[in-house]
Amino acid sequence: MGRRSRRRGAQDALAASESTYRSPSGDLLVLRGAMTPATRREYAAAAAGSPLSPEDAWQRAAEFLFERLAVRWEIAGTEPITRQKELLGRYRFATQDERRWIRDVLREHVGEHFPELDPP
Repeated sequence: MGRRSRRRGAQDALAASESTYRSPSGDLLVLRGAMTPATRREYAAAAAGSPLSPEDAWQRAAEFLFERLAVRWEIAGTEPITRQKELLGRYRFATQDERRWIRDVLREHVGEHFPELDPP
């Protein structure tokens, strides 16, 4: 009986809002509209840098945001990618134009939903 009530509570939990962005080439990227305070602190640490170069820290901050916020990515009308590992893997193989578009989307999204964070 305890399991049922726990499952029921999980189903009733509120889902984070999602924002949809479409590229000029027709790709569709859906980003989560919420981040926990711990995730925000981790992002700030990634963006602040480390012994890495500023360029490496900037790249890691953008990848971190994508990893935590991406919900779905539909590329050229194909079946959407929704699994976290697949999303991150596809991001790592993205073309320069795709990465530029994603960075622009992340900047817009962070500015709208997380104004206290510095976008990459």
